[in-house]
Amino acid sequence: MKRFHAVVSGRVQGVNFRYFTLRAAKDLDLTGWVRNRFNGDVELIAEGPQDALNALLEAVRQGPSASRVENVEAEWEQAMGEFSKFKVRLTG
Repeated sequence: MKRFHAVVSGRVQGVNFRYFTLRAAKDLDLTGWVRNRFNGDVELIAEGPQDALNALLEAVRQGPSASRVENVEAEWEQAMGEFSKFKVRLTG
């Protein structure tokens, strides 16, 4: 089990990016969260098997059709097992 913390920038708010990420993470059976940030970015933490995490990262690099992803900064970390599901959090 692994974990990454990512920040996605570009046109990623107001285009269903969080729900796109939520669906992808649930389809991959990952846990964690996604939220908008006040500066216009989207932030997420995901935990699960390495191959599923790689697939989620690839999905967020593409984003939903209305989005325009300019950059994805991801930091790999040790899984902490603190989440029971993947959810959308309030803007932070």
